[in-house]
Amino acid sequence: MTQRDSRSSQRQESRGLCRDVLVTCLGAARKSRRRGDGDLSDDHDLKATSLAATTLVRAAVLVPLVDRPDGLTVMLTQRTAHLAHHPGQISFPGGRLEPGDRDPESGALRETFEEIGLEARHVEILGRLDTYVTRTAFEVTPVVGLVTPPFTLTLDPFEVADVFEAPLAFILDPASRQVGTNRINGIDRRFHAIPYGERYIWGATAGMLVNLADLLADS
Repeated sequence: MTQRDSRSSQRQESRGLCRDVLVTCLGAARKSRRRGDGDLSDDHDLKATSLAATTLVRAAVLVPLVDRPDGLTVMLTQRTAHLAHHPGQISFPGGRLEPGDRDPESGALRETFEEIGLEARHVEILGRLDTYVTRTAFEVTPVVGLVTPPFTLTLDPFEVADVFEAPLAFILDPASRQVGTNRINGIDRRFHAIPYGERYIWGATAGMLVNLADLLADS
């Protein structure tokens, strides 16, 4: 298969992922599980089940699926280089929940508007992925939303350096995924990674995308 044929196949696959299929895969009746930074590691301290015993900070992110003519895309942000936590990394818009947030969905939408200016009226909430526990003790609820263009983005220059979109079909392709390794304090810690052009999606963001791919594959 040529590269052109591969891109055409990915577009057709992405078009086939209609709203109803996504809602079925992400429906509230689905039993959620815990995932986390330690899923690929032998380090017990990073396991989601172990971290769950600590005091976790509740957070939420929006996983924006943009309805483009050539198929669904995943909207991602690149954090600014000066941030204290995860500088320069690829992430979803989101953050810790605040007292005024009714639920993870409202928190994810609030954070998304604050970070990139995407208004909630452009987002249809489809459901949730599995809870993701990070090694920094955040309990993250990934909220999947279908984003309908046209829309205008206004980036928070302090937090967000850039916004880009990757074809969902590329993300779903098992050939796009890798397992990377970092050696920290003498321990090899493995993580999910999805290189995309000059971008390197890894860690919690890649782990959530693998979760999405697993759910859609099961359908």
